[in-house]
Amino acid sequence: MRPELFIRLVVTLWFLASSTASSGETPIGQQLSDSKAANGLYISWREHLIDDAEIAGFNLTGSDGLVMADIDGDGYEDIISVHEADDDYDSASPNDDGFAPDAGGHIRLAFGSADPTVWHNITLAEAPAPEDAAIADINGDGFPDVMVAVELAHLLYLQNPGPHARTEPWPQLILPMTKDRGSFIRVFLADLNGDDRPEAIAANKGAQRPGQRDFMRSDPASIYSVAGDPLDGANWQETILGKYSVPQNAEPVDLDDDGDLDIVIGSRGEERIAWFENLGDQVFIEHAIGTIGRHAHGFNMDYADMNGDGRLDIVSLTRRGVAWFQQPKNIDEGWIGHPIGAFPPDNLIGMTLVDVDGDGDQDLFAGGYSRGSRLQESDTPIDSPLGRLAWFENPGFDDTPGKDWTRHEVSRRKRGMFDQFIARDLDGDGDMDLLSTRGNSAPYDGVFWLEQVRTSKSMPRFKAARDQESEEVGLP
Repeated sequence: MRPELFIRLVVTLWFLASSTASSGETPIGQQLSDSKAANGLYISWREHLIDDAEIAGFNLTGSDGLVMADIDGDGYEDIISVHEADDDYDSASPNDDGFAPDAGGHIRLAFGSADPTVWHNITLAEAPAPEDAAIADINGDGFPDVMVAVELAHLLYLQNPGPHARTEPWPQLILPMTKDRGSFIRVFLADLNGDDRPEAIAANKGAQRPGQRDFMRSDPASIYSVAGDPLDGANWQETILGKYSVPQNAEPVDLDDDGDLDIVIGSRGEERIAWFENLGDQVFIEHAIGTIGRHAHGFNMDYADMNGDGRLDIVSLTRRGVAWFQQPKNIDEGWIGHPIGAFPPDNLIGMTLVDVDGDGDQDLFAGGYSRGSRLQESDTPIDSPLGRLAWFENPGFDDTPGKDWTRHEVSRRKRGMFDQFIARDLDGDGDMDLLSTRGNSAPYDGVFWLEQVRTSKSMPRFKAARDQESEEVGLP
């Protein structure tokens, strides 16, 4: 090789190595934002804490699902959040029967106010590894009640005591037909039959940590209805919709746009989704959803008319990140999968559709799981799955779905699990903020919200609420 070519090669390799090192050494949150709103202002994010171990006064860990509603009727939305309290990534160690009775967990309620930085937190109940929650007025007294999916291992009903919801105990009942049945990780409440009384819809995953034999068996997705006092276990009845390999979701949504709520099922073992058409009179018929181009996991899903054709499409996780599946003219024909994005090497899990940039279409905000220690910082390399926040900008579709979505980074930390998001304009400034929970990162687990900040000058992407935090890192 000629000397000048060799020197040029060495310089090029050095430049590439320096660029890679710089990318890894510059924490994402400290990098200047490259994303803009439709009005031309730059978008960055400021974190605000709602609940954590310091606020709670005890070891609040394993924060997972959250839902919102005005619990006490004061005109401000409140937050129900669940906290599994497990310390290892694979969750609490089971006994010979597969359960861990000593695994603690907390169901918390944060009462909102006129100031989105001021919340009043209480503990509603304790349960072994609560995973998800839903809110609706089940007993018809005008006050929203709560249903909790407990991973170890039942559905738990919590009845709102009414005007004194902040100070009085909430009566509770474990639905008897769900007790010690296996792992529940999602639950929904919805009026499926038009009688103005909500039913609970939940899939039973079976084993908490499914092994090969668990994937070979079938577990139910069911409707749980109540007639009479919901605190009387004899008044609850289970209707099994179908059985699947490790079902993870059974979600009410009007998929066929006929005015009633259908149910969309997600099966982890079969890597497919299906839907039950609501025919009225408590009759449901199953339809396959034949996805083309990729398989939908159906764990976390969202719904919107993504291409403006008047039909509801489905957004779901796949092996290769997130995709949206286009509903065909004939709902029983193939649903074409269109990629939205991923953020390797991190595991994208939590997501919600939200118009982040205010241009009138649905973007996607997403969070990932760290896979290392939940209790302490370590020498985990930056090319391992870490805690990630990012959003994907909708390119707009018109008649050409399939355009690339631009990924905008927000934060990447060694520890963090961001499982679920709720979009709200919490501060009333006209743009959308995000509420979420954080796990895998004690003592930083808990509930928080991300304020969207718009400025004429590019600012660092992310401002953490704490001075001491899990280490923020860059991309590998």
